Amino acid sequence: MTVAPHDFLADEFEGHRPHLKAVAYRMLGSLAEAEDAVQEAWLRLARSDAGAIGNLGGWLTTVVGRVCLDMLRARKGRGEEPLEAHLPDPVVSREDRADPEQEVLLADSVGLALQVVLESLAPAERLAFVLHDMFGLPFEEIAPIVDRTPATAKKLASRARLRVRGAAPASDSDQAGQRRVVDAFQAAARDGDFDALLAILDPDVVLRADGGELTGGLRITRGAAAVSRQAMAFRRAAVVGHRVLVNGIAGLVSTMEGKPVSVMSFTVAEGRIVAIDLLADPERLSRLHLTDLPG
Repeated sequence: MTVAPHDFLADEFEGHRPHLKAVAYRMLGSLAEAEDAVQEAWLRLARSDAGAIGNLGGWLTTVVGRVCLDMLRARKGRGEEPLEAHLPDPVVSREDRADPEQEVLLADSVGLALQVVLESLAPAERLAFVLHDMFGLPFEEIAPIVDRTPATAKKLASRARLRVRGAAPASDSDQAGQRRVVDAFQAAARDGDFDALLAILDPDVVLRADGGELTGGLRITRGAAAVSRQAMAFRRAAVVGHRVLVNGIAGLVSTMEGKPVSVMSFTVAEGRIVAIDLLADPERLSRLHLTDLPG
């Protein structure tokens, strides 16, 4: 049976979809908007002369980058509250079950902490950094997207790199080691062991907690003592913590009577927790489809 050209093109596009979603997620920090950007790329491909495209993957990456840049600029044009006032969407997965699409989505990620820093970059800086440093696109291909010369695009990425390097702590690569530290944190918080919490937390630890509109958006707590006091909320017996990966690193989903109440991501460096990102916005949690959690 002969495959129709449209069906062949759709199959080719589906092969690139995980990569394109990864690009869009890094650019936008929103899973829903990333899906929208990828869908827009498909619509543009369907309207184009696909036979004239020499490198489909590169063409689609460029299109998604341009769509995401337009979306970021539109946010500013509408005067929306910047996304850095909220946590980016976390990508939650089970520790014991690999999801190929999520593996592509999170390849080379250093966790939710990096997504937080990306939200603070200007749109053109973010695009240049994401496409070059994370996905290897040459500046000659990035330059037309941002209406700059390749040299200026390189400078945009360099400025972004400096900001990211100083603001996004790198997590220990040993996932088992991460989990041991997070388990110790969970046990100390549950037992109300303040001294044990202080020993697990870096003195300059940062807790970013986003409870949504009802709590005023993102709230930041700094320092081991202050974060330890916040962690005492785990002493509530009704809250159950489930081991998960959040953006590829050790995390927890907390439930109460079977309903998710928070997602927590931990950045562990040199055996201590240096950052905790906590999403407790009920509306956003409901969109994450947090089902099939381990016990």
